[in-house]
Amino acid sequence: MARDEYENDRPRKKKKKKRTAGDVILTLILIAAIGVFCYAGYNLIHIYFEYKKGVDEYNDIANMVVTEKTPDAPAEAGSPDEAEEGETVTPPMEIDFDTLKATNEDVIGWIYVEAIPSINYPVVTGRFEPGTENNVNPDYYYLHRTYQGTYNFAGTIFVDHENASDFMDCNTIVYGHNMKNGSMFGMLKHFVTDPEVYKKSKYFWIFTPTKSCRYEIISAYTTGVISDTYTLFKGPGDEFLEYLHKIVGYSELAEKTDPSLLTVKDRVVTLSTCTGDDTTRFVVQGKLINSIPKR
Repeated sequence: MARDEYENDRPRKKKKKKRTAGDVILTLILIAAIGVFCYAGYNLIHIYFEYKKGVDEYNDIANMVVTEKTPDAPAEAGSPDEAEEGETVTPPMEIDFDTLKATNEDVIGWIYVEAIPSINYPVVTGRFEPGTENNVNPDYYYLHRTYQGTYNFAGTIFVDHENASDFMDCNTIVYGHNMKNGSMFGMLKHFVTDPEVYKKSKYFWIFTPTKSCRYEIISAYTTGVISDTYTLFKGPGDEFLEYLHKIVGYSELAEKTDPSLLTVKDRVVTLSTCTGDDTTRFVVQGKLINSIPKR
């Protein structure tokens, strides 16, 4: 066989392609993309378990301390000063505050929203973290701590530290996070975005160790972080009556409250949550219409 024929029959080795700068850059981009994907996946899993941990803790608490009333439970008369004439009201549940306070002395109430029954939580008052009394707002303590004091970004429903713990101030402000899974105050916005929610029920309850209080929702709207909505009053008077007329004027509810039905004797609770915009908050405000002493 001739040499040139032999050379033609020999298997030829493929020449290695030289890696260009473009190939290196593409490889680095791919590695970075995989890293970002893995990091995002880790964060999503972490967030999911944080949400689940918070929901599970509050569900466990509710199962321990909430006793729902049966529909045929005997009605109890509301306070003559605050109940509508001739009206009798049955609280939808009873709360075991002894058990709650055995875990956390900061508990001052329990909130339940009839149209959104998932809003069913203990309410605490703000407190200082040890060593921060002079330079930290006590309202920050429960921003990312659960009722049991464990870290969770769902936090706890809490009352402004400047308010009295009996919910009898002219305007008591109650804060809760707007969680993406709808927990805490995440569903409050549905009073405005879904008219059927308000039609279902316009009442919410706050239970305390001594009484059960029913509130009628008179306004719901988005407002600024710094606005007159968050005004606190030393006592009833013309200034408070002007405030009442303002807030019903702000309302985005399908049904408007008649300002003439509001008086300086009213007691308002303002439920406040974030909106996703650092400059605004969403609030639902209700006036006390029944106060039923605990037997």
